[in-house]
Amino acid sequence: MKFYYDLHIHSCLSPCGDMDMTPNNIVNMAKLLGLNIIALTDHNSSLNCEAIMKVAKKHSLCVLPGMELTTSEEIHVVCLFDSLDKALNFSEYVSSHQIKIKNRADIYGRQVIMDENDNEVGELDDLLILATDISISNVCELVKSFGGVCFPAHIDRESCSVLSVLGEIDKDFGFNTTEIFDISKKDVLKKSHPILNNMNIVSNSDAHYLENMREPKNFFELDSLSAENVIELLSKQK
Repeated sequence: MKFYYDLHIHSCLSPCGDMDMTPNNIVNMAKLLGLNIIALTDHNSSLNCEAIMKVAKKHSLCVLPGMELTTSEEIHVVCLFDSLDKALNFSEYVSSHQIKIKNRADIYGRQVIMDENDNEVGELDDLLILATDISISNVCELVKSFGGVCFPAHIDRESCSVLSVLGEIDKDFGFNTTEIFDISKKDVLKKSHPILNNMNIVSNSDAHYLENMREPKNFFELDSLSAENVIELLSKQK
């Protein structure tokens, strides 16, 4: 069966995320668009995943909790899990490996934690968009040890991507999946970077605003809809 996905969405917890990116607004927009699977991937934190997963249960929407990790090389990597506990355990680990610099909300934006009713229940003080001390060479095994899967984010972008920083995806990094933001660039990228021919390719919105969330074009073929099945698919070698 075909299940339409968007595995890279930010909430109001990300300082660059719009305050309209609340749990209910994200879920309702996903349902309006006709998506079956979404992932919440705020910068270096999973603390809004619980709220959005509670909302999604009422709408038969599959949510993968996760984050967009910034490695020590300032490369963005999407990390996904099949349960909230795994995501929160990883989030706690990442928090202990972040550079601690206070957020300037007037410059970068607020970092708001919400409940399932879109009430503000907290706000993080330390700026989330900074690099951690976790290297891209170690991140695959690290995420796997927490029961998840990860892939390089938006490799076709000119900043914060593995190709813009390192020029190539080393096979020893262990990635089986990667993300291309503009999927029309896939064939050109495959010619320039042959490793992509042996990787699963996903394309997501990286939405920071509700209007950024995409129409359902990208899909997975799954026997049944579950976070576990998505994680398994992304973990497999092509």
